[in-house]
Amino acid sequence: MSFEAKPIRGVPTNIFTGFLGVGKTTAILNLMKNKPEDERWAVLVNEFGEIGVDGSLFEGQRGEKGQVFIREVPGGCMCCAAGLPMQIALNQLLTEARPDRLLIEPTGLGHPKEVLQTLSTEYYQDILSLQKTITLVDARKLNDPRYTDHDTFNQQIAIADTVVGNKHDLYKEGERDLLCDYVSEKGSANTRVIFAEHGDIPFSEFEGETKHHASSAHHHHHGHLKPLVADLLMPEKGFLKATNSGEGFNSVGWRFSPRKVFERKKLTSLMSTLNVERMKAVFITSEGVFGYNLTPDGLTEVELDDCSESRIELIAENVDESLESALLACVHV
Repeated sequence: MSFEAKPIRGVPTNIFTGFLGVGKTTAILNLMKNKPEDERWAVLVNEFGEIGVDGSLFEGQRGEKGQVFIREVPGGCMCCAAGLPMQIALNQLLTEARPDRLLIEPTGLGHPKEVLQTLSTEYYQDILSLQKTITLVDARKLNDPRYTDHDTFNQQIAIADTVVGNKHDLYKEGERDLLCDYVSEKGSANTRVIFAEHGDIPFSEFEGETKHHASSAHHHHHGHLKPLVADLLMPEKGFLKATNSGEGFNSVGWRFSPRKVFERKKLTSLMSTLNVERMKAVFITSEGVFGYNLTPDGLTEVELDDCSESRIELIAENVDESLESALLACVHV
């Protein structure tokens, strides 16, 4: 029997969830450092906005190890429209990668119970081996009702096998205990709580079967009636804009033609002034290709191997309408 013909069975699968800006992507990149060289890993990443930036960030930072296959589901919660966007992308990814491990990162504003429900269906019962669900939480947010009153935030804790108090180095006295108490209230009796800095989580935390298998849940039908901006051809003007809204937040993003090369210093100066819940970007600059991540804790920049085009996506309660012209003013001339 050829390699391609062998059935895909029992792929160890972890869900990484957590609210906006908590460090999910960083945690996955750290986990990839544990990947044995002879293994093939797959990552299915879901983004709230239509542009899709995480795929470029993963691709640009995975280095020479290779054997990591990425697929994005942009445009909102991937479990919507009866789970079809997720199932199509997941099936394509499994067929392409035939992975030894699968990592799934739903959007921080998605519906994690429905993601788990899709993965728990009879169709995937033999294909996937559901391992621990990891939920990242920033304990400093537990005094903010925008988080504690948000159904998605509480769902993420309810389905967790392990809750990771990330950004632990930034906590004040009492915030560790506050998280433990909150998980005791919202999580299951078996939920484990650990703490981490910069998304550095021991690999052992991901091993072992999940204790949570979803039952029937309400489906949200937010299917797109038009093509996503991530899939459109680039117009002559050299950029495309996309917006999305839901779960109390708005997103705006842009794709820029690779012909538009940006000035790095102008970009970092502009992005440092943004007041958003989260911003992710990849830019082709006159000094190389760089990836950016902005949260209320500050802006981080990392040099990337490559990217096909510049992209930026912001999530906030309100987005400044003048940002497009400010970005275009950063193009190198």
